[in-house]
Amino acid sequence: MLEMRGHGENSVELKENIRRWGLKLGFDAIGFAAPHVSGAEEDLDAWLAAGCHGEMNYMAAHVSDAGNKRARPTELVPGTRSIITARMNYRSTGADSLEALADPDRAFISRYALGRDYHKLLRSRLQKLADRITEEIGGFAYRVFTDSAPVMEVGLARNSGLGWRGKHTLLLDRDAGSYFFLGEIFTDLALAPDAPVTDHCGTCTACLDACPTQAIVAPYRLDARLCMSYLSIELKGSIPEALRPLLGNRIYGCDDCQLACPWNRFAPLTREGDFAPRQNLDQARLVDLFAWDENDFNQRLAGSPIHRIGFERWLRNIAVALGNAPRNDAVLNALRSRADHPLPLVREHVAWALKRHGADTSAGRHWP
Repeated sequence: MLEMRGHGENSVELKENIRRWGLKLGFDAIGFAAPHVSGAEEDLDAWLAAGCHGEMNYMAAHVSDAGNKRARPTELVPGTRSIITARMNYRSTGADSLEALADPDRAFISRYALGRDYHKLLRSRLQKLADRITEEIGGFAYRVFTDSAPVMEVGLARNSGLGWRGKHTLLLDRDAGSYFFLGEIFTDLALAPDAPVTDHCGTCTACLDACPTQAIVAPYRLDARLCMSYLSIELKGSIPEALRPLLGNRIYGCDDCQLACPWNRFAPLTREGDFAPRQNLDQARLVDLFAWDENDFNQRLAGSPIHRIGFERWLRNIAVALGNAPRNDAVLNALRSRADHPLPLVREHVAWALKRHGADTSAGRHWP
């Protein structure tokens, strides 16, 4: 709970100072929103009722007869009077995404996950921004969020003028595209909200047309159960067989809707060195990643957002990608090396991949 304090109303000077401090800390844009997300609660309720959240049960948490706290910031954090929103670009100078997707022997990993885990980095920077505000005005109440609580980040960022909600449901900005992270500081400060920007998607449907699984079932509506990011990251069990061929070589996340978006032609590179690719992940071959043992996975991906899916799902995802790769000795040998893996989830997807290549699914044999 934030205790309401008197820090002065509509402080234009403080807002501009916060913007300046935020940019100095590495953020690319700072905005200010009122503590409400109009119209969002009805949309969220309908999305949940349709089951579009799949196994992401946390999306349905914080719902009661009184409403959904996600859409009610003042109920999520009582005492909130204004919300500082922040945007940080993550597009790095790593390998070209389209080239990686076009090479079925390579692993494609969503560009946001190639470097350091953004959760800790953004949270640390937001805390530093809050500390800087405290230095200037004295103590005030606040809570920092970075994809870490039931916060409707896109809605708040839109309301604060950081962009508009694209038809793929991500936030878009004319100068930055959509390759950025969002974070917030809920405060008891009375700061006038910034004006929202207008929608500039127009009649474009590039993101809907580009989605390999047609997960964007309508403009501004995503069915997570079909989304490759959900299938490769959030889904804990077996990937539906009908969707496996559509995953191609994507082993963690999917950027297809962003790659198709015309506004991302203008997306700038990040200023943050920690978002640069690690462990050669932007160039890695599927067979090489599949050869990692669990110790390799834990050590090499420590501090990476990929680490949170665990080694089992890592192998599951790569097995599917190998099943979609061209048949050759390296691919078959890699799959056969895991055919008798102790984890049923891995065995199932390896068997599917071998069957897709028309190969024997048993282990421990001499292979021609």
